[in-house]
Amino acid sequence: MSAPTLEQFQNQVSELLLRHRSLLDVMSKFGQAGASVNRAVSKAVTDCGCIELNARKQQYSEELNLENAKSTLQSHLSGQVCEHCRDVLKAELGRNLFYMTAMCNLLDIELNEVIADEYDKCRALGLFNLT
Repeated sequence: MSAPTLEQFQNQVSELLLRHRSLLDVMSKFGQAGASVNRAVSKAVTDCGCIELNARKQQYSEELNLENAKSTLQSHLSGQVCEHCRDVLKAELGRNLFYMTAMCNLLDIELNEVIADEYDKCRALGLFNLT
């Protein structure tokens, strides 16, 4: 079975969105879903321990060119997300994507266009995108 297209996913979300038809409700659910993603990452660190964070100031030097800076800067992450935490994270990210798509539906915005526009912006701005 092939992966669904973004258009198919957006149509599916539209069909399922019965309870949360209010834009304000969808916005609050989207925010809540984002917080749940953050919580799942925190639990992978604090409860499971499959990943660790060791955050400190990034050591960026003005003498480095942008390509070298990319390899110098760190994610502060070590370890690998275990299967259980990966499943939880995928579920929470999926729920977040669901509510983002629901917001697109209510605002009459095509998810394909959002992704295409962001892709074009990233491609055009490259390292200057600062995301």
